[in-house]
Amino acid sequence: MSDTDFSIDTHRFSETRYFEDLKVGETFYIPSRTVTEALFAAFQTASGDNHPIHYDVEYCRSRGHRDLLAHGYQVLIQTAAGAGIFPHVVGDALIGFIEQSSRFLRPVYAGDTLYPLLTVARLKPQKTTGVVTLTSTVHNQKGELCLEGDQTYLLKKRNPGS
Repeated sequence: MSDTDFSIDTHRFSETRYFEDLKVGETFYIPSRTVTEALFAAFQTASGDNHPIHYDVEYCRSRGHRDLLAHGYQVLIQTAAGAGIFPHVVGDALIGFIEQSSRFLRPVYAGDTLYPLLTVARLKPQKTTGVVTLTSTVHNQKGELCLEGDQTYLLKKRNPGS
């Protein structure tokens, strides 16, 4: 392959899927990850959160927790769409990330393995764009739901005005 055969425009994960190409119930997996003490330390550095419930195991145990307790945002970031294939699938159709909400349902501890998933929950067509709501979930290694929420994205339509 010569330099003239290469095109940045064709160097992509897949062909772009537009708003009208998505279906309610479609899922986008995000790779699992075991949250380690090193990830706790990295999150502490990035967030500036210094509460001992997240970084002092004896403090945690004295309050009934078996290990370091993950910060809610540390669990939430596991659902970052860019960690999976969704933004690659929608490619050039993606205009922006609009909003996110979440509910923290179970504690996550150092050593837990998390399994994030995004599922198309709602599709709201507009004139030239569409709003896609993805339900985000995080289960632990026991199959327990630790987090659920919504992420909303604005996408271009393939055929604006339809």
